[in-house]
Amino acid sequence: MEAFFVNIDWPEIARASRDTLLMLGGSMALTVLFGIPLGVLLYLSGKGRLAANPVLNALLSLVVNILRSVPFIILLIVMLPVTVLLVGTSLGVAGAIPPLVVGAAPFYARLVETALREVDKGVVEATQAMGGSTFQIVTRALLPEAMPGILAGATVTAIALVSYTAMAGVVGAGGLGDLAIRFGYQRFQTDVMVVTVVLLLLLVQVLQMLGDRLVAAVSHR
Repeated sequence: MEAFFVNIDWPEIARASRDTLLMLGGSMALTVLFGIPLGVLLYLSGKGRLAANPVLNALLSLVVNILRSVPFIILLIVMLPVTVLLVGTSLGVAGAIPPLVVGAAPFYARLVETALREVDKGVVEATQAMGGSTFQIVTRALLPEAMPGILAGATVTAIALVSYTAMAGVVGAGGLGDLAIRFGYQRFQTDVMVVTVVLLLLLVQVLQMLGDRLVAAVSHR
């Protein structure tokens, strides 16, 4: 076994794992921060909703659909100037977070919108009957009732972000994906490739388990 892991630099693996976790944590926090309001706005502005606005809804849907349809590897490259403008660099953890958020937030917003659509209309109507404002309906009825779906969507998005962080290694973002590309692929070091892939798989498994537990904890069913 030691002969197989001859190319492994464990301190480097640890640093790459830390960078992947930082990219995932930072981008996921911002994705939730932007994705939930965007999803709520998509829902509210839809036909027959509380704040129906066909023009706004069509515009938001167009932007979301465009961003969701662009392959992430292309988005990484296209956003290089914007990333440098926002954070001062296109390299490392900081340089990876803007494209990660732009790639994941529209995806998550759609999942939030879908979760809100599944809320029983009776809950909304009951809150309206009690004189609740749109803000109160959203915060006290829609979001609490849709929370299992929102958390499930967050789990799916976090797992997608793991694969995005791996691709970000192509533009020097660091992390396990960067190691897999530079050493596992370009230098044909199979042991490095195996270790990085196994660590990414374990990370996905942990995220899925945590997400499932959170969904079960807040589910009303």
